[in-house]
Amino acid sequence: MGTVNYRLSGCGEAGVSYSLASLGASAVSGQEDSVRRVENILIDEDDYALLQSVVTHLGVSRRFEDVLKAFPTAEGHLPAGFRVETELKAGGLLEADLVRDISYGGDGELRPTSLIFSADSANPYEVAPIAPLLGNLTCNPGIVYDLFINNPKANVGGKFTTRDEVMTELGRVLGPGCDVSVELNNPFESDFNKLLEEAEHFKQILGEYRIIIKVPHMGPTNASNIHQLMEGDKRLDVAYSAPATADAFRSHELALKLREHGYRINYTLMFEPYQTSLALQAKPAFINSFIRHRLTQSSRIKALLESFENSDDARYLEELRTFLLATDYLASGDINHDLLDVRRIGRGLIAYRHVNDEFGADGLDGVRRNLRWLRQSNLPDTRLILCSMEGDSNYPDIDNLLSDPEYEDMIDRVVLTAEPGYLARFTSANQVVSYQRRFMNAAATAK
Repeated sequence: MGTVNYRLSGCGEAGVSYSLASLGASAVSGQEDSVRRVENILIDEDDYALLQSVVTHLGVSRRFEDVLKAFPTAEGHLPAGFRVETELKAGGLLEADLVRDISYGGDGELRPTSLIFSADSANPYEVAPIAPLLGNLTCNPGIVYDLFINNPKANVGGKFTTRDEVMTELGRVLGPGCDVSVELNNPFESDFNKLLEEAEHFKQILGEYRIIIKVPHMGPTNASNIHQLMEGDKRLDVAYSAPATADAFRSHELALKLREHGYRINYTLMFEPYQTSLALQAKPAFINSFIRHRLTQSSRIKALLESFENSDDARYLEELRTFLLATDYLASGDINHDLLDVRRIGRGLIAYRHVNDEFGADGLDGVRRNLRWLRQSNLPDTRLILCSMEGDSNYPDIDNLLSDPEYEDMIDRVVLTAEPGYLARFTSANQVVSYQRRFMNAAATAK
């Protein structure tokens, strides 16, 4: 037994690595530069044994060359956000391809963890410090306009005035390894060609390899009634649970159409796990679990129900009805909805969400169910985005969930997204401050 990097008394074992260069094949004429970028990619011993006698040339695919044109990279290197796949062609040609995969950093190397981090932001200044750590960024018109362009504190000096300017700068800051999920301005547009035109415009800015189109669930809303959410009391006269069939599945249809035109889809506005199996029929690249508002609402509903059960005071059911109206569980015409049915609705929500047991007490029952759905789906590249977090517990609770042995095989299917400032708080702990105090005071006494 040999030793490597040890003295003779060491206990290391010699290992042998095989790379594409080990095959000793010649580069296809005209593709020498591209082949040099992949020749150090490792292959396992079995593949080496199979290929060494049949491979005569190494080459790259047309997409490989296109990726390098889209993301110019230093000689000998590969851009982040792509994995290397090879295919044995006729005549002994082994052809390398670059496949979009945010699990990979530069040079075809996996990111440090299977869990991918994302950011909810359209603020280039806020994104820049965390950009190298991100595999995705999500933004919608509210994030772009309300939180950045029209926010003087964020848009310093009013430098950015259009969404195109913002998206261009975000693309520059993030680099090739980060997908960018953008939402169309008006998903209710009846002319699909206009929606496709807007998607194509984003693709021109960000490139076809990074662009993700966010398609929101629409429920009972449609082009004819959406104005109700912007006028008067801003309430919809149709219950969320009573949509017209065409309205409810419009987003599924839109997602499938965009996919047919080559776009990856981020299927968003997913709050209940029962949305998942139908959403997966649209073959999205991403589905979502929204966390904070749902957990907050569950806690409020539970508290009001318990107060009623303990006191038999109908005022608590009246409060619950008001709350259900305010949060769109009830439609605008349900202002006098029967209180016994209000109680039934509340109880049903609490039971479905497992609020009173370990499966859902942390508000992550939807995450658990979505991971189970993904595990048994036929969409191996679809990922779950965990989004909408706040407070002291959401992130630590997710950390606990993902360390559960039941889900250890699913971590590479998870993308965790939040505002950069929220993620930042979990880079620290109280003892960081304590130790910095000690270190810096000690250093100040150095002579």
